[in-house]
Amino acid sequence: MKKIGILHGRENSFPPALVERVNAKGVKGIMAESVSIDKVVQGALNEYAVIIDRISQDVPFYRAYLKNAVIGGTAVINNPFWWSSDEKFFNNALCTRIDVPVPKTVLLPSHHRPDDTSADSFRNLKLPLDWEGIFEYIGWPAFMKPHAGGGWKHVYKLENEQEFFDAYHKTGQLVMMLQEAIDFNYYFRCYYLGGDRVHIMPYEPRNPFHERYLRDIPEYPEGLLDYVHELVLKINHALGYEFNTVELAVRDGIPYAIDFCNPAPDADLFSVGEANFEWIVENAANLAIERAQAQEPGEINLKWGSFVQESAGGIAEAPKKKKGGKKKTGKKKKTKAETLAAIKERAEEINFDRIGKANASEADDLKLISGVGPFIEEKLNSLGIYTFKQVAKFTEEDETKVNEAIEFFPGRIKRDKWAKQAKKLMK
Repeated sequence: MKKIGILHGRENSFPPALVERVNAKGVKGIMAESVSIDKVVQGALNEYAVIIDRISQDVPFYRAYLKNAVIGGTAVINNPFWWSSDEKFFNNALCTRIDVPVPKTVLLPSHHRPDDTSADSFRNLKLPLDWEGIFEYIGWPAFMKPHAGGGWKHVYKLENEQEFFDAYHKTGQLVMMLQEAIDFNYYFRCYYLGGDRVHIMPYEPRNPFHERYLRDIPEYPEGLLDYVHELVLKINHALGYEFNTVELAVRDGIPYAIDFCNPAPDADLFSVGEANFEWIVENAANLAIERAQAQEPGEINLKWGSFVQESAGGIAEAPKKKKGGKKKTGKKKKTKAETLAAIKERAEEINFDRIGKANASEADDLKLISGVGPFIEEKLNSLGIYTFKQVAKFTEEDETKVNEAIEFFPGRIKRDKWAKQAKKLMK
C-alpha cells in the first residue's frame, strides 16, 4: 500500500477534502491521510510515498523532516530543497532571463544590521545608496515588500520618498525589495499543478480578503487568457514547483508576473469559493495519485525545474550506458555564442530597407520594452536591431520574421505590442 500524506497546520477545509477525494477514487494500492510523525531518524525509510507540504514554511522542524523523507524515498510536493533556496527577488531576476514580463524591482539591504555584524561587515556596500537613481528607475507609486516574504506581511504601498524612508525605517533586519506599481486593467491568480494543470481565477487584490476571488467574470481581450496560461507554465517549469499560484497584473494588454512564489497557496473553501475549491481538490488528488504511482521506493523522487537542470547539466555529465554496454550521450545543447551566431545569419530575412539599419554605437536600451530581457536584447542586437526607431517601424510581417529569427514564443512580439511601446519610448 502506497500512502499519500498531507502535512498541514490550521487549515480545516482543503486537507481533509483532499484526503477524502483521494480515498474516494478507490485507486488500488493507494490511500491518503494526514501525516503522523512520532520520531525522525536520519536516513530512515519513510512510510509515505508522497507528502504534500502545506506548513513547513512556518515550522523549520517540518522542513528538516521533509528533506530527510526525500532521502527515505518520499516524493515531496513541493521540493523542500528548492523551496529552502528560492525567494521572491530571485523569482523576478529569473523572469528577466526567461522573458516573462515583471515590474521593475531593486533589492535593498536591511535597514538595521543583522545580529553579530558591524559596519565592517558592510564595507562592500556603497553608502549612501544611489537613492535618486533607484527612485527614478522604479517611479511612484511603488510597493516595498520582503525579498523572501509571503502572506502580505510587511508590505507597504508608497507614494513618495518621504513615505519610503518612513516605512523603510520600520523594516528592521528584513531585506526588502522596492517594486514598480502596475496600474492594471485585469488581475489574475492562477493555480498551477504538476506540469500542465492551470486554473485561471479572476482576482481583485484591492477588495476585502473574502471578496478577492471574483464571481462575475469580465469579458477579456482575445488571446489574453492564452497568454496568461503560457506565462504560468513558463514560470513554474523554470522554477520547478508542482503546486503554486501565480499572480499577474495586466497593463496595456501585457500580464506582469507580480507574485509567483506561493508553494503553499490559499486553498480554503471560504476564500476561493466552491468552484475554485472543487478544481484544486480534484486536480491535487489526481496529481498526488500520479506521483504515488510513479514513486520508486528507496529512490530519490525529486522534481527539479529547468533552471536547476540546465545549470547543473554541465557540471558532471557522465555518458550513460545503454543495455549491451554501449554508451549514449544526450543531444548537445547550443552555447549562447552559437545561438547568437545562428541568429546573426538570419539577418538577411529581415527587411532593413523598411525598418532601417543601425549599429551598436546607436543602441537604445531595448530592455525598456516590456517583454525584452537581457538575452532577448542580445538576440535582437545580433540580428541587427538596436534602436526603438527600428522596432517602432515593425509591420505584422516584420514582427513574425523577427519573432522566428530570435526563437521567441510564437506571436509574442505582436502580443506585447513592441512597436507601440517603442513609439512611446522614442518620445
